[in-house]
Amino acid sequence: MEKQIEHILEGRTKRIGEETVLQSLPHKDFRFASPFIVVHHLPATTYPAGSPPERLHPHPHRGFAPVTFLFQGEGYHRDSQGNSGILKAGEVQWMFSGSGLLHSEGPSQAFLEKGGTYELVQLWVNVPAKHKMETPFYQQAAAEQMPAISEDPGIDLHLVSGDYQQLRGPVNKSFTPVTSIFGSMQAGKTISFFPREGDWTLLYVLDGTVLINDRQPVNKQHLVVFSKAGTGLTVTAKENVRLLYLSAVPIDEPVAARGNFVMNTTEELDQAEADFAAGKFGVLDY
Repeated sequence: MEKQIEHILEGRTKRIGEETVLQSLPHKDFRFASPFIVVHHLPATTYPAGSPPERLHPHPHRGFAPVTFLFQGEGYHRDSQGNSGILKAGEVQWMFSGSGLLHSEGPSQAFLEKGGTYELVQLWVNVPAKHKMETPFYQQAAAEQMPAISEDPGIDLHLVSGDYQQLRGPVNKSFTPVTSIFGSMQAGKTISFFPREGDWTLLYVLDGTVLINDRQPVNKQHLVVFSKAGTGLTVTAKENVRLLYLSAVPIDEPVAARGNFVMNTTEELDQAEADFAAGKFGVLDY
């Protein structure tokens, strides 16, 4: 049985520091599909050669995993646990914030010196209550590590995390199993996805237009939320498109979210803020 569309959510502008993103989740018409808490799309931005540094300055996280899918450009990551990485186009980073850390990110210095186009989607993945205060960790995957889910030359979609059709994605250290696939399709191509019965399943369209299940058009910068019932769906590219597909078992626990923290109760949010103010998230100067 096909998964039916429950919501088509347009990304709305949201200012974060010096950046303006399109937020399709949470949305005024639909809050969470836990474990999927936030979907932010930083649209394509062109930087002239020699642009000055631009970044999200050190900020705290606790209780979830921020995941970045870099579609264009080159970015960097640094955190107060001592992790750092340079992320190139077509690569993904998964940072589990756990008990708390400070994090900084943005276009890399080498990218800004050369100039170019920068674009990403960031996802916030919730974790079960029993794991929220585990030790933070960081992982990153290069494009060549991600298996292609189709041999059709017009379909360039790769598995980032989870198990899918006898394939396994390289990003698999997680308290929340998530199947994530991203990439592009040429106009006229069709792909079938096979989420599990009961999963929350999302599809974000960065650009172009797709047809879902041969009948429902979805335009760029929209997030599709599918019903939990059903085990299949099809996506046809009406134009050249870029996509992010996500599917995961729901976390049926209360969600309390405020600022950069995702916990289960307001008391836990208050404690996170107090711990951050007390310097318990470490130090990050960059």
